[in-house]
Amino acid sequence: MQEDEVLGKAYDGTLMRRLLKYLKPYRWYVVTGILLSIAVSAMEAVRPYFIKQAVDVDIKASDPHGLLMTTLGFCALMLVRGFIQYLNAYLTQWIGQKTIFDLRMEIFEHLQHLGLKYFDRNPIGRLITRVTNDIEVLNEMFSSGIVMVFSDIFTIIGILSFMFSMDWRLALISLSVLPLLFYGTFLFRRKAREAYREVRLYIARINTFMQEHITGMLVDQVFNREEKAYAQFSGINGQHRDANIKSILYYAIFYPGVELIGAIAVGLIVWYAGIEALDGAVTVGTVMAFLQFNEMFWRPIRDLSEKYNIMQTAMASSERVFRLLDDTTKVADPAEPVALGTVRGDIEFRNVWFTYNEPKDGTEPEWVLRNVSFTITAGESVAIVGHTGAGKTTIISLLARFYDIQRGQILVDGIDIRQVTQADLRRHMAVVLQDVFLFSGTIAGNIGLGNAQIPEDRLRAAARVVGAHRFIENLPGQYAGVVKERGATLSVGQKQLISFARALAYHPRILVLDEATSSVDTETELVIQEAIKKLLHGRTSIVIAHRLSTIQSANKILVMHKGEIREMGTHQELLTMGGLYFKLYQLQYKDQELPTKR
Repeated sequence: MQEDEVLGKAYDGTLMRRLLKYLKPYRWYVVTGILLSIAVSAMEAVRPYFIKQAVDVDIKASDPHGLLMTTLGFCALMLVRGFIQYLNAYLTQWIGQKTIFDLRMEIFEHLQHLGLKYFDRNPIGRLITRVTNDIEVLNEMFSSGIVMVFSDIFTIIGILSFMFSMDWRLALISLSVLPLLFYGTFLFRRKAREAYREVRLYIARINTFMQEHITGMLVDQVFNREEKAYAQFSGINGQHRDANIKSILYYAIFYPGVELIGAIAVGLIVWYAGIEALDGAVTVGTVMAFLQFNEMFWRPIRDLSEKYNIMQTAMASSERVFRLLDDTTKVADPAEPVALGTVRGDIEFRNVWFTYNEPKDGTEPEWVLRNVSFTITAGESVAIVGHTGAGKTTIISLLARFYDIQRGQILVDGIDIRQVTQADLRRHMAVVLQDVFLFSGTIAGNIGLGNAQIPEDRLRAAARVVGAHRFIENLPGQYAGVVKERGATLSVGQKQLISFARALAYHPRILVLDEATSSVDTETELVIQEAIKKLLHGRTSIVIAHRLSTIQSANKILVMHKGEIREMGTHQELLTMGGLYFKLYQLQYKDQELPTKR
């Protein structure tokens, strides 16, 4: 969360150059937008000339026709200016949306290719913030910042040019208050920066608190913690309110301050021009034009102060976004991959050592797996058991190459999995986890996962084989029935059966079941066990199980303990050995008669 609280520089050349690369495909649109901004600024600056012409020439000469032409010219100018301003606003927003679309897609693609190690150490909420909040901040910079800054700058330059060309003395009088404005702007930027940092800090704390307490609402209600949680949230929310009020206070002082400085400039113009007008040195039209110039001059200055805040937040957001895009926590595919071809399903772990965290100081790491070796013949069913933290799930993650091992080899059909692409390897695998994840959509969509190569008949056939078809037919809409977020309307057993149908629909040669029945009741377990038998038939399978009753028919059982394989054999062989497996069996079946140890 700390990195979300850092604002960074108001302008960083390196970051800006990287951001501008996203504008490169639309560079001619950007150039067009800048030219339109210049045109709008020029038309804005020329308006007071019509006032001067009307007063000093047409009215003074009592020329109604000339006054009508001046008025019509002014109206025509405003119509053209309005149309160009519309085009400019639409174009800048279009550029912003196109650029942000490209950047957001790049971030999402990058996230899809990052290794699981990255997601292990980064909260999901932070990553979502990168794709939403930080990108929206950059959208504001692209659409309202870069091009519109040119508009403000050219407007100021145009006004100054016309003012000095009209009367350089009045121009200097008008600009005499600029030192006061610069000093006020400097104070405002410093105070606003501090206040904005506090607002971001407390927004982050509110988001964190809300996420925790909405997720843990059940705990709050069961233990009657509502009042305490309310008091805690009230404190954080109050700090956020106070920080916002402080921020608003600085804005409330700055903008009237700019208006006051502008009013002082008006007063100086009226005082000096009035004296000069009395002597006939300055015309009334010139005074009116200068008053209008003065009003127009302060508007882009106020806008530039707002652009400063946009730029400051954009720099901070871009730094966080590029930190994500620069992260190289990936499992790399080989430069010249070997094709697996038709997979039989032979698996071998050969002297595998693995740790999630490799120390950078050269010290011995905390190994999760230590010198693990075993073989699985094609079509064989192997179970892995052991206490929590023994390394069971790690074996699955390594086989699917979510992580790379530090030592040893993992072979599929005699080929080191580091020599094949991840997509090629996983194309022949299916994993059914304990915590089934369903996407929002339909039942059919969750079975096929949007794979157009899997026809609906195959989806239905897979559901029939695993026993999911019966309950799906009773759902509203059946296979087209709506699945809400994470499958909230389905039971644990129903979600598990859908995950089995999903695995079967992809026809994997290697099937992995990770605690697939640990969270269901006995009746549902019987249904799932029948589904598992059909699912495992003819496939190489690895089953991680908590309930030993589900793995007794396995061809081989591996007993893990502290990252090592301590025992290996069939169910009966391991019971007869009287080791770790025997003790695990005792814990689950205390009242049953156990085989006599040798």
